[in-house]
Amino acid sequence: MNNQNIVVTGASSGIGKSIMEELLAKNENCRILAACRRAEMIADYGERVIPFSCDLSTKEGVDALFAKAEELFEKIDLFFCNAGAPYYERFDYEDWDRVQRIFDLNTVGHIYTYSKYLHHLDGREGRLVYTISAMGEMALPGYALYAATKFAMKGFQQAIRDETPKNLQISCVYPVSTKTNFFKVGGGGIKMEPPFPVQAPEKVGKAVVKGVEKLKKHIYPCPVYLPSKVLMNAVPPVKKLYIQAQKGKLRRFVKRVEEERESVVEDIKLKRELRK
Repeated sequence: MNNQNIVVTGASSGIGKSIMEELLAKNENCRILAACRRAEMIADYGERVIPFSCDLSTKEGVDALFAKAEELFEKIDLFFCNAGAPYYERFDYEDWDRVQRIFDLNTVGHIYTYSKYLHHLDGREGRLVYTISAMGEMALPGYALYAATKFAMKGFQQAIRDETPKNLQISCVYPVSTKTNFFKVGGGGIKMEPPFPVQAPEKVGKAVVKGVEKLKKHIYPCPVYLPSKVLMNAVPPVKKLYIQAQKGKLRRFVKRVEEERESVVEDIKLKRELRK
C-alpha cells in the first residue's frame, strides 16, 4: 500500500484510528484523508494525514468528503468505510427520528459511499473496506437497531459483489466487541457490560490492514470468533447460554438506567424545595 491515496472514516478514535496508525507505520509514502465529525479530535500525524470534518450520516457530508478527496488526490486507491455508532437499549419506544439517525450513519451513508466511489474510480482499480460487525451475523439483546443496520450492510455487500465491476474490490471486516468509546456512547454514559470476547482496537487495526494486504474478501480480526460461530451453530444449547448471559447484562443495564432517572427526579425535587 505504499504511495497510495487512502480515505479513512471514523478516524478520530477506536478502530478507525488504529487502522490509520497501522497504515502509517507500515507504509512510508501513503497519504490519508482522515474523516470524522470533529477533525480537531484527530492527533497531529504530520503532512501525510489530512483531517477533515464531515457528517457522514448525510448526503451533503459524503459529497463533501469526496469533493475534498478529489481536490487532494488524483485517485482514491483505498477507502475505509468505518464510521458508525451504536445504541444499547431496550427497544420499547416510538421514535422515528432516532431509528432514522442510526440507519443514516451505519447503513445509508455506507451504501451511498459505494455509489460515489464506483463513479469516482470510473474504471480504475480501487478497494472499498466496510467495517460491518460480528453483530451483522449474530444479533444480541440490547443491540436491536445496531444489529439491524449491520445485517443490512451484510446483505448489501453480499448482493453487490455479483454486480460490482472487476476494477472495484470489496473487503468486509467483522470485529467483535472492541475497547473503544462504543461502550460509553452506546449506553448514553451509563455503564455497559460488553459482550465476550473483547479485543483491543490496535489488534483489530493490525488484522484489518493485514487482511487488506492479502486481498481478503472477509476479515475476522478475532481468532476465536469463527470457531465460536461454528460451535454455536453445531451445539444450539451453547448459543442459548450465551444469549441468556447477554439478556442478564441488558436487565442490569436497564435497572441502572431506571436508577439514574430516579436520581435525577429526586435532585430536581430537592432543588425545587430549596428554592422555596
